[in-house]
Parts: sequence; structure tokens; C-alpha cells
Amino acid sequence: MKIALVHDWLTGMRGGEKVLEVLCERYPRAEIFTLLHVRGSVSPAIERLPIHTSALQRLPGVRHYYRECLPLFPALVEAFDLTPFDLVISSSHCAAKSVITRPGTVHICYCHTPMRYAWDQFDVYFGPARVGTIASAALRRAMAAMARWDRDTAGRVDRYLTNSQHVAGRIRRYYNREATVVYPPVDTDFFHPDSASATVPGGDSRYALVVSALVPYKRLDVAVDACRLAGVPLTIVGTGPERSRLSGDARWLGRVSDEEVRELYRHAAVVLLPGEEDFGIVPLEAQACGRPVVALGRGGALETVVPGETGLLVDSEDRAAFADAIARAMRTRFDSARIRRHAERFSRARFGDQIEALVAETVAAGPPRQQPYKQQDVATTIRSVSDGSARASGPARE
Repeated sequence: MKIALVHDWLTGMRGGEKVLEVLCERYPRAEIFTLLHVRGSVSPAIERLPIHTSALQRLPGVRHYYRECLPLFPALVEAFDLTPFDLVISSSHCAAKSVITRPGTVHICYCHTPMRYAWDQFDVYFGPARVGTIASAALRRAMAAMARWDRDTAGRVDRYLTNSQHVAGRIRRYYNREATVVYPPVDTDFFHPDSASATVPGGDSRYALVVSALVPYKRLDVAVDACRLAGVPLTIVGTGPERSRLSGDARWLGRVSDEEVRELYRHAAVVLLPGEEDFGIVPLEAQACGRPVVALGRGGALETVVPGETGLLVDSEDRAAFADAIARAMRTRFDSARIRRHAERFSRARFGDQIEALVAETVAAGPPRQQPYKQQDVATTIRSVSDGSARASGPARE
């Protein structure tokens, strides 16, 4: 079979790219289609496959503002020529799931989430407090149109897979489709405790750690304020458009290597997850290193953190409540080996085996029925973004 892997964009190695990496390893003769590829930003396992990009790639300096080109994404993903392929596997948190395939092609989507900014998190990204009243009102109309397109193209997928029961519920609510949950891969071979990490806390493990893209829904402001209230030093790893908005007494490391992240996990007293995650691989990487997690008790954290055993859950985004949980976690002696055993349930091998089995099962079911579509005029939209007329006034961040 000729196989295409479709991913929204390749600009860094986050949770979605780690899913794609396993897909590339399991389907080494596949070809990748993506809106934008920043060379060197993703792993060699991904970059060794043929990568086809959209017309977005040709815009000057687009790597610095591609999120602002959201209005173009529908036309761009529909322009991918997937006619030679028998199987399409999309890895989608934005528009990748809406590619157009020929009759007879099987399309399986691993949906990380229906696009947050178009559905239930508009105010987090584009509320009046963030972009101003006028811009927010204009963007609300634009995102409503994007949500309609997202809903109307949901039928182009023959089978949905997803990362948590939480997101399966969102897919059911917004797309009226059922999804099979396959928990994302955690590299438990790479992330593991060192010999000095038998208990937590201990030694010099007195800081809290956040590893995250710096985007609105991650709620890094909560982590900064909570650590200040708790009197606990905070280290933050990650980059993103929110850095200019965030302030506070923290050690900001930006982008670091996987080896450095592993060492930071190993020597942190606690790892924080202050925002609602669809799933969240960081808490499991931390747990694979034997470290407990303090997380907001919503979304994917309910499926990855065992209260009192692998960390603590906080009922609200209240800074004082997070500070109290951090202080309690610092006083608790968690069993590192027990935390590690929990994380091993989410290994890369388990993920790859499940994906392969579900793909084989879906392909064996036979050719799907195709949905009608109307393709947009890509040339017109590219011209408009080139002169700035189609660019959104606020970035669509992921």
C-alpha cells in the first residue's frame, strides 16, 4: 500500500510530533504532507521520510508567523494531492484531518483535539482581554466560520483515533463521531530514574518544573504565581508566543535538549501541569523518571495522574490551591519505583502495536464512502496573505 502521513506543521518536537515519530517508524516507506516544515526542528526519524509542504512554505519568513495564517489552512490542506495513496493517516490538532482523498482511499485520523481556538477555548486565545474588543469580535466571526468548516469536513475521516477519553468526548460533541482511545507514546526507555532518584523529594530536588510550549491554554501564569506563594523555585523549559506576556521569578531555559530535560525531570521535586490538557505527555515523562506531578484535575490529567500515588490533582486554577498542593507534594515521600511502573503502561511499543492493529483492522473493513466537498481557491488566498490582507490579527497558537 502507498501510505501518506499528514501532520499540521513540523516546527518542533512536542506531543503530536512524538506520535508522528512512531508512525514514521512503523510505516518507514510512507510520505509526509504538512503545511510547513522547519528543517532540523523535528527528529531524524521524521525528517528521513519524503516531506511535502504546502504553498505556505514559500512565504518569506513564514516560520515566525505561520500561526497567523490560520484562514489559509482550509484551502492549503485541501490542495494536497493524495490521489496516489491507498491509506492516509492524519495526525491532527488543527486542519490535517480535513485533507481530501480519492474514492477507495482509507483515511484514519489520530485526532489530538478538535481545534481549541475555534471551539471551546476562543476566549483563552482571542478574548477581549488578550487582543482587544474590536479584534476579538472580528476573530469570533472568523473562528465561527472555521468551526463550521471543521465540523463539515469531519466526514472525510473513516475512523477516528484519539489520545484520551476527554478528547473522545469532544470529538463526539463537535463532530458527532465516535473515536477509539489509544494513549500517546511515552519514551520510557529514554526517560527513567537515575540511581540517585529513589525517593522524592531528596537531595537537592527542591525546585518545581514546567516543560511546556508557552501558549495561552497552558496557564503558565498559574504556575509562576503558585510557586511564588509556596516559596518554591520554579524552572520553565519551553518557547512560544506567550513568553513576552509572562513575568515572574522563574528560571526560563527556553529550548533545551532531550538529555537536559531528562536531567531536569530527575532532579525536580515536582512537575507542574497548571492548564487543562487533552492528554499531556509531559506528566508521564516526569513519572517515567520517578517524579510526582501536581496537575489541574481536568482533562487528560484525570487519566494519567493517580492522586496520592503518582502526584496530586488540584480542583481549580486558583493560585492558592496550586500553591498548597505544591507544598504538600514537597512534604510527601512518593515511591519513585511505583510512579515509574505507572508510566510504563504508556510505552512507545504499546502505542505502536495498538496503532498497527487498528490500522490493519480498518483497512480490512474495505473501501469507505466518500463525502462531497468544495475545494477553495488556493491561489487567491495565497495572494491575499502575501499582501497581508488575509492575515488574522491574532495568532492561532498550538
